[in-house]
Amino acid sequence: MSEVSRTAKSLKNAKIGLVFYFINLILQFFSRKVFLECLGAELLGLSTTAQNLIGFLNLAELGIGGAIAFTLYKPLYEKNVQVVNEVVSVQGWLYRRVAYCVIIGACILMCFFPLIFEKANVPLWYTYGSFIVLLISALLGYFINYRQIVLTADQKEYMITWNLQGGRAVKVFLQILAIYYLDNGYVYWMILELVVSVAMAVALDKLLKRTYPWLKSIPSKGGKLRKKYPEIIQKTKQVFFHQIAGVVLTQTSPLIIYAYASLTLVAIYGNYMLIILGVISLMNSLFNGINASVGNLVAEGDMERIKSVFWEFTSIKMWFASIICFGIYTLGHSFITLWVGKEFILEETAFQFLVIIAFINLTRTSQVFLSAFGLFQDIWAPLTEAILNLGLSILLGYYYGLTGILFGVLISLLLMVCCWKPVFLFKKGFKTSLNEYIWRYAKYVILILISWLAISLFLDLSSLDIITSYRTFCWIAFKYLSIYVILSLVLFACFDKSFRLSMARMKLLFGK
Repeated sequence: MSEVSRTAKSLKNAKIGLVFYFINLILQFFSRKVFLECLGAELLGLSTTAQNLIGFLNLAELGIGGAIAFTLYKPLYEKNVQVVNEVVSVQGWLYRRVAYCVIIGACILMCFFPLIFEKANVPLWYTYGSFIVLLISALLGYFINYRQIVLTADQKEYMITWNLQGGRAVKVFLQILAIYYLDNGYVYWMILELVVSVAMAVALDKLLKRTYPWLKSIPSKGGKLRKKYPEIIQKTKQVFFHQIAGVVLTQTSPLIIYAYASLTLVAIYGNYMLIILGVISLMNSLFNGINASVGNLVAEGDMERIKSVFWEFTSIKMWFASIICFGIYTLGHSFITLWVGKEFILEETAFQFLVIIAFINLTRTSQVFLSAFGLFQDIWAPLTEAILNLGLSILLGYYYGLTGILFGVLISLLLMVCCWKPVFLFKKGFKTSLNEYIWRYAKYVILILISWLAISLFLDLSSLDIITSYRTFCWIAFKYLSIYVILSLVLFACFDKSFRLSMARMKLLFGK
């Protein structure tokens, strides 16, 4: 596949993802505000906690999707229909067993709900209802929509976006109306969560049948076929351990906060996390389509080209991440005050840790290339990251509250994501010295710090205190971000060749 074709497909995925990102982001902010005003922080915290518990149960799946995507890159590139069908059949067989484990785990967990939610000031049946609805939504992916991995590996993620993100937008809009205008709005919220999830699953299944009429998954034969593809089981086991760290990172913090404080603090933390996860979703919308392109590129085996694309990808992600984190840091408190009120402002040190954590998560370039190379054998690394994350969060959280919890998360990310992952990629993937990475990464950080400090020195940050309306907020945000974008763009373009190549590629594609 040509480089232009790969990049064009990535750009199409990014454009569609970006449109739905903004639609869903706006709806999420309205939804959360309506939730707080009409139902209160306790119910919002309950919803967040139930989603985190489902995330833990989904731990059983971790590894299968990544292993299947890696296995599909080559047969899709070679248009080997038989292999694709067999691999997806193995996936279906594995997913059914995962679903049974999730169901058993959910039944056991629900037995302890009266104890877990003992101090929650909400009806217990709300807890069961929320959890069961979210559980059914998750199970639909195991039984019906697992074949969507073919669209992802084939660089057609925009089709998934149209279906899932479009359906999610409709669902959230209807939930807002139900909460705002109907009595017992939370009951209707649960009903809509279930009904729309089923409708989305059916629609995506029909889309797959139209797009790949030859795709015939037979899960019942997956048990025998898995012996034909032993690398799937091997990679699944390896990826499973890698994904553990991600689940611990995203799912444990709200639960630890609830253990040490209350559902109200979970809701306050959740307000900021909605912003953080929103910008991470923005980056994913822009760059997720590139993942399959990288897998396709690695399948071709041109190492010099692979390294060149790695640095282009790294430079552009670092630049975008710096813009996003600058905006969050300078404007985050002002937006929260306008959105839900001053009583939901987070303490400053915890907020700063959140911004740093967001930056690290936004710039995890090494993981994309490790997945493309199929380098998952360092299973000690994610286990160490998970232990550090969870252990330090619990220990430091006991003494320092939310700030301690986030500091524990940050330490684990610095050691494993910023230090180990690049070492492993350059040693096993690129098979070159790490010196180049250290020098270039340091250069990017220095360019970002220069841009950040220059803006802070020359702009009057005290004007942020006088933001009293969304109109004023939008004007100040536009002014600050525009100046930062221009300054950082000039610095990156002047001092980094890979960034210039990346910009030139984007200019060519947009021009066409």
